[in-house]
Amino acid sequence: MRAFVALAAAAFAVAALAADSNIDLLHSSLVATFRQQAVSVDAAFSRFEGEIDYDPARPAATRATLSVDMTSLDIGDEDTDAEVRKSAWFDTTHFPRATFRSTSVKPSAAGRFDAAGELTIKGQARPLTVTVSVQRAGTAFAYDGSFDLSRHDFNIGDPTWNQVLDDKVRVHFHLLATGH
Repeated sequence: MRAFVALAAAAFAVAALAADSNIDLLHSSLVATFRQQAVSVDAAFSRFEGEIDYDPARPAATRATLSVDMTSLDIGDEDTDAEVRKSAWFDTTHFPRATFRSTSVKPSAAGRFDAAGELTIKGQARPLTVTVSVQRAGTAFAYDGSFDLSRHDFNIGDPTWNQVLDDKVRVHFHLLATGH
């Protein structure tokens, strides 16, 4: 069931964020990739918001939050999209958003940093560290990265699907955000 992929994307979702998002949704993407019956499936989240406060002169002071609307996962099939919203999967009635909030940022190679924080999906909070590359894009910054998560860690999925749906989900993101 492709619905499980939604979980992955949500994984990158960040903590409840400020009402004034500086992420340009039209030029950003958040995609969960998983394997179902040994076939790779990509599913994108169409609604998310967040705040990234980045100063290239002080990268360790970076702060980031992201909030993902879990009902916005698009697997490409309306029935499957509806299935992943059910309680065994994302339970969007009780947990409509996934969130990520950074707690520390450590500069690494030039143009890269490691953002550590907490990822919350379906009420389950787990520590997460993501390597992020950053580039200036006009008056904004582009943030790119990916991370793996386990759907079981977030209690996502109907056990009857375990034989056909991998546990691992890779979340890819490209976030374009105006500077602060």
